[in-house]
Amino acid sequence: MTTTTIVPSTLSADFANLGRDCQALEAAGADRLQWDVMDGTYVPNITFGPDVIAACRRMVGLPFEAHIMADRPEDLLERYVKQAGCEMIICHPETLGMPHRTYHQIKEWGSRVGIALSPATPLSHCEDVMDLVDMILIMTVNPGFGGQSYLSSMEQKVTRARLMIEASGRDIELEVDGGIGPDTIAGAAKAGANVFISGSALWRYDSFEEGIVDLRARADAARQDMD
Repeated sequence: MTTTTIVPSTLSADFANLGRDCQALEAAGADRLQWDVMDGTYVPNITFGPDVIAACRRMVGLPFEAHIMADRPEDLLERYVKQAGCEMIICHPETLGMPHRTYHQIKEWGSRVGIALSPATPLSHCEDVMDLVDMILIMTVNPGFGGQSYLSSMEQKVTRARLMIEASGRDIELEVDGGIGPDTIAGAAKAGANVFISGSALWRYDSFEEGIVDLRARADAARQDMD
């Protein structure tokens, strides 16, 4: 069984103490951190520029992944790799003029490639680039804001993505993002996910460590039931 990976979303952090929260999440056992990069155009919210992420990069050793929710992300990506130090760049394929070329470029810069699929975006966007993909992200909410309710109907899509990955024979992670918490992580795990983004639900625990331990245990138990 592939390892269960718990990835807190910094979108729920205290922005006045962002570096401190990143350090606390690292100490609590997070596997990596996700940065939801929103430009106010592709989605209505505006969040993290590369300078902000770079400042936190100096404070923690965890891997960073940048989930780019922006129009024309090709103009931004190099800075998120080389300046902000993000080891995984996740793009929505419908925002890319030439996805294949962009994924090659991300890899040439030394980062890994993720494809994010919004609820209405079909899995077919992945079919012809599986040789370049390190992770498929299935959105279990519509992108743009934290704190949304989990769309359980996306579990069927997660399962189809898992079957696609297995058919490819490649070592590709399957991530879910949106509404992941103690009541929903088991369903996502049973559907086939192995990487779980948690934002507002993680912040509702008494401590980050308690939340990460609990979420990991629930996902592990659900995934073992499927073996």
